[in-house]
Amino acid sequence: MAVVRTESLRIAPAAAYRGTFAPLAAEPKPTGELPPGWEGIYFPFDSALADLRPDGSPADDGVLPVIDLPRRMYAGEDTVFHRSLAYDDVVEQRVQAGAVVEKEGRGGRLVFADVERSYLVAGELAISSVWHDVFLEAAKPGAVAKPPAPAPDAEWAWTESLTLDSRQLFRFSALTFNTHLVHYDRDWARGVEGLHDLLVHGPLVRMLLLDYAVRSQPGIKVERFSVQMQAPVFVDAEVRLVGRETESGSEVLVVDAQSGVLARGLVTAR
Repeated sequence: MAVVRTESLRIAPAAAYRGTFAPLAAEPKPTGELPPGWEGIYFPFDSALADLRPDGSPADDGVLPVIDLPRRMYAGEDTVFHRSLAYDDVVEQRVQAGAVVEKEGRGGRLVFADVERSYLVAGELAISSVWHDVFLEAAKPGAVAKPPAPAPDAEWAWTESLTLDSRQLFRFSALTFNTHLVHYDRDWARGVEGLHDLLVHGPLVRMLLLDYAVRSQPGIKVERFSVQMQAPVFVDAEVRLVGRETESGSEVLVVDAQSGVLARGLVTAR
């Protein structure tokens, strides 16, 4: 069964995102076009406090079944842009569960769960997206994370550095009503999740990669965007965004100081 919500695309959330993460983007104006990917700051999480897991992520959201694993992480997303959204559009969002698959991994039991989202204006489909989450067992004390795979040996046409600080993580959490402790509680991130530091939100990485691709290819019309999170992006750690054109659009990566791939995005142009 789908969960349905309706929201007007107010300028304020987009202006807050632009002022924090995308100062080079066009200033939001009434009836102006919403940049692709920016639907991610609308329809914030709305689970009641009593329906959160100990880590702050939703447990019972009316979409996915309750999964008996203690950790939940964003693994990526596949999005199709059927038509543009505009500021002041009244948008209906429909959310339903997709595939839920249990597997056994290096760290134990895993459950991969998809959340399917559709965005409609006056009954016409504008955006469809499949959000991929993974549920994990508790982090094992002293476990050493597998290093990220090296970036392809390629000529990258675009490159720029990026460092996100705790103020920016707080603002994105506030914009999206994301209460996951890994983004603002260092004791939890390090002691419970076994992470090096605070984790940058996966959905934020998605938006930043798509912004980067659009900024690097002026005039591009995005039809599809797929992103895979491959390793954690941490607060205060300098990373590089790199990209290149492809036959169908572009490829953009987040890479660390050792050129390990932390996230990969593929853009398909119209």
